[in-house]
This record gives sequence, C-alpha cells and structure tokens, in this order.
Amino acid sequence: MSRVLSVAATLVRAVILSMAAAFTASSAAAHEVLPAIGDMELAEGRLVFDVQADIEGFVAGIDLGAVADTDDAPQAGRHDTLRAMDPAELAAAFETAWPRIAPLIDIRAGQTRLEPELTGVAAGPVGEVDAPRPSTFSFAVDPPAGTAKVTVRWDSRLGSLVLRQNGVEAPYDGYLEPGQSSPGIALGGGSALGPWATFAAYIPVGFDHIVPLGLDHILFVLALFFLSTHLRPLLWQVTAFTAAHTITLALTALGVISLPGSVVEPIIAASIVFVAVENIFTRGLSPWRPAVVFVFGLLHGMGFASVLAEFGLPEGAFVPALLGFNVGVEVGQLFVILIAFLIVREAIRIDRGHDEVRLARDLYILLPGIFVGAAFLWMAWGQPEVGPMVFAIPAAFLSLLCWLSVERRDLVDSYRRIVAVPASAAIALIGAWWFVERVFL
Repeated sequence: MSRVLSVAATLVRAVILSMAAAFTASSAAAHEVLPAIGDMELAEGRLVFDVQADIEGFVAGIDLGAVADTDDAPQAGRHDTLRAMDPAELAAAFETAWPRIAPLIDIRAGQTRLEPELTGVAAGPVGEVDAPRPSTFSFAVDPPAGTAKVTVRWDSRLGSLVLRQNGVEAPYDGYLEPGQSSPGIALGGGSALGPWATFAAYIPVGFDHIVPLGLDHILFVLALFFLSTHLRPLLWQVTAFTAAHTITLALTALGVISLPGSVVEPIIAASIVFVAVENIFTRGLSPWRPAVVFVFGLLHGMGFASVLAEFGLPEGAFVPALLGFNVGVEVGQLFVILIAFLIVREAIRIDRGHDEVRLARDLYILLPGIFVGAAFLWMAWGQPEVGPMVFAIPAAFLSLLCWLSVERRDLVDSYRRIVAVPASAAIALIGAWWFVERVFL
C-alpha cells in the first residue's frame, strides 16, 4: 500500500508540474516571437531594405532565435518597458542600439560584406503591452559596381526572416530560419524558387507550427489519440480532422473566408475540452464523433492559416508553399501520435493479456528519467524555442500512468481507467484554462 501511495503522490506532482508548464506556455503567447518581414529592392544603385519587426526585442538584446516568447528571455522586463515607450523614444532607442544590431545583418556581394546604413525608423503607436507593436526600420547597402547577386544572412539572435524581393521579374521570396543564409539573389530578378523548392522550404515551417510551437494543436491530436486503443477510430478522426483543416487553411490563405483570432482561439481551446471530456464518458467511436472532429478541424485550419498570414505566401508559388506547409502540419501531427503510441504501446499490450510484464515495468520505470534527463541535456546543449520540460514532464507523467496500469493489470480495462481517462482529464483541464484565459484574461 505504501508503494502505491508513493506512486500516487509522484503522479500528482507530475500532473501539477505538467499543467503548470502548459499554463505558462499558453500565457506566454501574448509575447510570441514572430518572424521579421523584409522587403528588398534595388533603387538607384543602392539595395534598400524595409523591415517590419519586433524592434523592442532587437533593442533589448533578446536572442529571438532561441525563444518562442519574449517572456522567456532574461530581458523580458526591458522588452515590455520598450513596448510601452512613446514612438519617438523607441525610435531613438533603436537608433542608439543600431551599432550593435548592424553587425548581425550580413549582406554579401561575393565574399565582400556590405555595411548596412540605417536610413529610418518608424515605431508603431503605443498599445497594450501584451499585443504586438508594428514597427519598421529601413537600411541600405551599396553593392560594388557590376554586382549580380547578393546573399542575405539574418543572425540567429534576430530570429527568423521572411525576405521578399521587389521591383523585378521572378523575385526571390523565401523564409530564412534563424541564422540561415539566403541563396544568391540575382539583383536583376530570376531568383524565384521553383515549385518543388518552395514546396520543400515550407514543410519545416508547417512542422514547426505543430512541434514544438503548436501546443493547443498537440493537445487536440492527443485527445483524438486517447479515445480508443484501436487503429480504426483514430484513422476516422485523423482523416476528418485533416480534411477539414486543409479546406479552411486553403480558403483562409486565399482570403475567401476569415475569422478574427479572438473568435478562433477560444473555440480551439473549447474543442480540446469537448473531445477530451468525451473520451472520459465514451468507450469508442460514437456516430457523431467524426462530424464533431470535422467541424473543429475547420477552426483549427483557420488557426494554421494565421501563421501564414503573419508573413504571407509567395505570390508566384502560392500553391506549392501552401501544400508544403500543410504537409509539414500533417507530419507534425503524425509525429505526435507516433510518440504517444510508442509510450503507451506496452501498457496496451499488457492490458490485452500479453505476458511481458517485467519488460514493460522496467521500461516505464526508466522512461521518466530518460525524458527529464533528455530535456536537461537539450537545455544545456542550446537554447530551444520552447522549454523542453513542457514536453518532458507530460511524457514522464504518461509513462508513470502506464507503469501503474501495468502494475494494476488485473483490473478490468486497466489502460483506459488508469491511462486514457486521467490523461484526457488533464488535457481537458488545460484546454478549459486556455478557454478562460483567451476569453476573459
């Protein structure tokens, strides 16, 4: 009995830590790091850049490539102070910081680095500190005579960059990950990515929106997963969800339909609650479940489209970019399902009567330490976009539930009662908190 109580106490602590991590990640969304958007054009021999960006993050010295939210940075307080500044004060602060920012912008003609010269700053009006503040800055470089191509590298500390070439035929239009260099961009035009290159370039963008950035979409997919241990119900749900969000992703990206985030985001949170709670009270695929998942998938598609709306899709390769993004989303969702399946697989097998108890017990004793240890190594190795404990603690919690299910294998339907139902309840509680936060806070 004491052993069971000890395990129960461990599980309670894991649940609390898991929910706290998820709540923190959700609250941080108000200060989400967005990509900078840079428009590049050759004018009278000068290469001019107009950049829309979180200039407060640049001035504060936040490593925007290492965090998904400015609240996670040591300079978060400085960032909020800058965001509340009068536009003229913020512009002056950016000009003062420019000598430190300029070396992080690496534009080259061959092997020659071109020194960027700041030509203007326009800070957006003061609004809510929690809301993005649209600001732009302009700079120019002077390519040597006869320069045919340039490369652009946005230092990882400045985050990601959407780079768009203007004023030429077949312009370059690309998404650069933090620290990534562009290919050689022909100043006279003709550097537009081909359809296959565009398709491939947008797959990681869609994947990143699920893993690690799409915590609400991850929870929804997990809620689908925990309904049943059989493959067929999962396939029905994933098919309905995929078809629905593909439709609205395309229609929203095309501008055919639109709903504000203030409407979409709370409903996405409510969809997590509905699906997770239904798992608790039903034992299999109900006749209405695929239809409900389809309806919620339509709204999730609008949520996916909001990511694309932040930086747009290349006009000359709209369809390949949209398809690539959608494929990345699907791969991300399947990755989440695969990880969840690998964790619970042995618990399901034992519940079905397979006699491999010792192997399963040893596995689930080791997994929590592996997950948490891997998270510490991940943090020590670099500065990930999202704190790895947000994923490691729930994975450890799920492993402990699976261990308890194996220990109580004599209980009828032990996997459902000890793993699926408590996991669904935790998902529902997090979704409910997000709904309250997005509507009232």
